[in-house]
Amino acid sequence: MKADNNCIVIFGASGDLTYRKLIPALYHLYKIGRLSENFSVLGVARSALDDESFRQKMHDTLIKLENASGEILEKFCEHLYYQAINTSDAVDYAKLLPRLDELHDKYGTGGNTLYYLSTPPSLYGVIPECLSAHGLTTEEFGWKRIIVEKPFGYDIETAKALDIQIHKYFEEHQIYRIDHYLGKETVQNLLVLRFSNGLFEPLWNRNFIDYVEITGAESIGVEDRGGYYDGSGAMRDMFQNHLLQVLAMVAMEPPAIINADSMRDEVAKVLHCLHPLSNEDIKNNLVLGQYTASEIDGEQVKGYLQEKGVPEDSTTETYMAVRCQIDNWRWAGVPFYVRTGKRLPTRVTEVVIHFKTTPHPVFSQNAPDNKLIIRIQPDEGISMRFGLKKPGAGFEAKEVSMDFRYADLASPSLLTAYERLLLDAMKGDATLFARTDAVHACWKFVQPILDYKAERGRIYEYEAGTWGPSEADKLIAKHGKVWRKPSGLMKKKV
Repeated sequence: MKADNNCIVIFGASGDLTYRKLIPALYHLYKIGRLSENFSVLGVARSALDDESFRQKMHDTLIKLENASGEILEKFCEHLYYQAINTSDAVDYAKLLPRLDELHDKYGTGGNTLYYLSTPPSLYGVIPECLSAHGLTTEEFGWKRIIVEKPFGYDIETAKALDIQIHKYFEEHQIYRIDHYLGKETVQNLLVLRFSNGLFEPLWNRNFIDYVEITGAESIGVEDRGGYYDGSGAMRDMFQNHLLQVLAMVAMEPPAIINADSMRDEVAKVLHCLHPLSNEDIKNNLVLGQYTASEIDGEQVKGYLQEKGVPEDSTTETYMAVRCQIDNWRWAGVPFYVRTGKRLPTRVTEVVIHFKTTPHPVFSQNAPDNKLIIRIQPDEGISMRFGLKKPGAGFEAKEVSMDFRYADLASPSLLTAYERLLLDAMKGDATLFARTDAVHACWKFVQPILDYKAERGRIYEYEAGTWGPSEADKLIAKHGKVWRKPSGLMKKKV
């Protein structure tokens, strides 16, 4: 199904996200025939560009990043336009009116408009107000939708204030809070894996699952984002949004029907069931870390405090590990261990379901753990680990695996996260976008951790290139568990 005829207005069009992700995503959708022939992209930013210079910049970018060429590239770029305005000045938004009228008429969009805020968060409330001042949010002529990038606030209070501000000018059905993790094929496949297979659904509960690990690891440091990252940290950058959303997808109940409201109802229910963390819980079940200088593969790597833009006395965490619990019938008593960090040994996001061991006293002594590993990135796929008898005499078991990788499908229709989410927004499908109540539930759970950290939270050091502070291993070991140490490839034994 193709998207409606529409005009996509990208605020912050001269920025990194636009040329690295958004324009390549739209190009690929156009190339595989998922966009209507009658669409336009209007880039909006302060930079002094015009239609031709913007097209040339995106043309060069697509050649470089997508190896694009030929007639498809040339035709796609003909749909690109640009309007320079001061995005903080409501008066300047008057320049958008004739441009949008022209594009709607030329492409027969019926007024359908998708606004994408690829801007600093300080403009998330400003842009809707300025659009509204010129009548650009009303749905009297065509639908109007707005995509907001994370972060959705800095804490619970700023998140609520931002919601109030945006809701003055857009209704909830018009607001699409994008989290690119939810657009990844493997995250979506979690639901199909769980709910369409009689092999797994009866086991997906406290009776058969021992514990769940969720890991979001990055091998890089903060690079040139030190100034931004120091005001964010691992908790706000990864845990509060990406990883809690993944946790909700792992733990949610089956939706009554497959639509946005039903799916997002179940996500919100799980997040509201997260066990509130007292100071004692946080003290015993949270580890925060910060990477220090080290040598990785013969190369000297800076510590976090030596990174550009980072204050030399910063206490911002680059690593966190936490033990969570869900207070509902399905998950009561099952711990969820969630960790994320920078400068870890490899880049990987994965979910590991650890099943309980067999009760038989003979076979349970040396049997490997039964694990279901759901790899979200990179090398997306699913691996099932279980025990079989070693060749020879006796009944000693060894671990074997069954592996599936999306790369093996070689499907040309497999969409990247941004491609999928942009297409869904144009179709009006909000299933994979965060809803207000879910965002608030995430912040409500995280807020006590932020408060505790601000008052007396301790930051442990860990060498760059390791799996975090030793205290994180102790956190899980005191409950008789152990972190999995993933490699970069699904099929590589670890």
